[in-house]
Amino acid sequence: MLTPFSQQNPYPSQRSVTYSKNGMVAASQPFAAQAGRDILARGGNAIDAAIATAAALTVVEPTANGIGGDAFALVWIKDKQSGQGKLHGLNASGVAPAALTLDAVKAAGHQEMPLYGWTPVTVPGAPSAWAELSSRFGKLDFAEVLAPAIKLAREGFPVSPAISDMWQRAEKKFRHEFNEASTEHWFTTFTPNGHAPQPGELYRCEAQARTLESLAQTRCESFYRGEIAAKIDAFSQQTGGYLRASDLASHRAEWVDPISVNYRGYDVWEIPPNGQGMVALMALNIMSDFDDIDARDNPEVLHRQIEAMKLAYTDGHEFITHPDHMRVSADALLHKDYADTRRALINHEALDPTPGKPNAGGTVYLAAADGEGNMISYIQSNYHGFGSGVVVPDTGIALQNRGHGFSLDEDHVNVLAPGKKTFHTIIPGFLTKGDVPMGPFGVMGGFMQPQGHMQVIMNMIDFGLNPQAALDAPRWQWMGGKKIGIECGYPAHLVREMACRGHQIELAFDFSSFGRGQIIIRDPQTGVLCGGTEPRTDSSIAVL
Repeated sequence: MLTPFSQQNPYPSQRSVTYSKNGMVAASQPFAAQAGRDILARGGNAIDAAIATAAALTVVEPTANGIGGDAFALVWIKDKQSGQGKLHGLNASGVAPAALTLDAVKAAGHQEMPLYGWTPVTVPGAPSAWAELSSRFGKLDFAEVLAPAIKLAREGFPVSPAISDMWQRAEKKFRHEFNEASTEHWFTTFTPNGHAPQPGELYRCEAQARTLESLAQTRCESFYRGEIAAKIDAFSQQTGGYLRASDLASHRAEWVDPISVNYRGYDVWEIPPNGQGMVALMALNIMSDFDDIDARDNPEVLHRQIEAMKLAYTDGHEFITHPDHMRVSADALLHKDYADTRRALINHEALDPTPGKPNAGGTVYLAAADGEGNMISYIQSNYHGFGSGVVVPDTGIALQNRGHGFSLDEDHVNVLAPGKKTFHTIIPGFLTKGDVPMGPFGVMGGFMQPQGHMQVIMNMIDFGLNPQAALDAPRWQWMGGKKIGIECGYPAHLVREMACRGHQIELAFDFSSFGRGQIIIRDPQTGVLCGGTEPRTDSSIAVL
């Protein structure tokens, strides 16, 4: 069972679990977590803190997210009068521009969606998420909430070690790949001194500070229907892009009903498609009826986890896309009967999975909680590192390359179409027990995300690890076919046994591809918050 307040941690070399009574913000960068904490101290709630943290992350961690990216959120709001609460879902992902057609992309000579340049750029949704969350649930003035991010951009900050490493890797790659007018401003924006910042080196971006001020003053209207939209449109037309002011003007963040499965008495919640949270839920559904999940170091348990995730992911890639274009309903994919058919395929040997037949019908993650019982699970991303490489001049805005996820196969469910949302990798998670909120969790990192969700949930519920231990524990990831990446911290006997079962094992000594997570769990009796933060990056928890 979930025991977030257990002192036992089998990974004592990592950081300690964190407790607080009045508020907590867990994020992948200390300055961002502190920005959220400061907003709590000024009387803001968890939603205000999350917006402040998210905006600050676009400044201090541009290697993974930005103003030009997408966002999703799961928000638990407690009613002060009744004491009851409700979970709300927000989908702030954008669509393919109207001019980005299948014929246009193929006419440009592409056999698959490229990773860089204007072609993979979709309408950014992150600013709309900030404005919508603030309007519906925030307490403080929007400008006050964005003030810490503006200050960080204008005055600068010392770059943290893990982010500096990612920044330097990106620059080395981009020096060889970026040679078009659409991407030349990446260098003037992110290497102002001629190189990526070293650890501890100060980085400031006045252009981003001015953009954030415009967003603060207009509640992000300027991004979609104002001066910033005009700048994006002009640069797109000037450099051969598809994105237009009309695409930005038509964007709205969408409130959605979260989806869930019950896993051993706990409800695990995700955002519905176009997000890939379905994959985590399908994998947990497959695992839920195994009655001998007794220990992390049991080879049979690890083998079943891997096989369940392979089956779920194979279905996810086959069926998940923009909800209006799905050929199979979410209910059909999450039905217990369908989970039974997939579970029956798991035997002693590694599978090379194929899709089933259900009945038809760079990312940052943060978690925040306040002393009133409100909690939020929030994630935003430029998709692949800095995104498309397209940086709008004099704005500090790096545009996402989310459109890379579209298929150019006309028969594929996720085929490119104007006005369509692609299969989305970023997913926030939330855990409840009955009507009681337990708290937000998430693991960022592309296609590792649902795999990380499954593993940290099982670490807490099946293996009794507290949030910090659940994040400290070594991870694995399915990499296609029978190929499995395993962090070198896994016991040798488990690795050998997986190889004997036919898994093609790749031991990893670089942990950057195994995701980065945050968890906050609230004790329903005392209200005490218990938080864990990712040891694989510069993560931090700030408390009130």
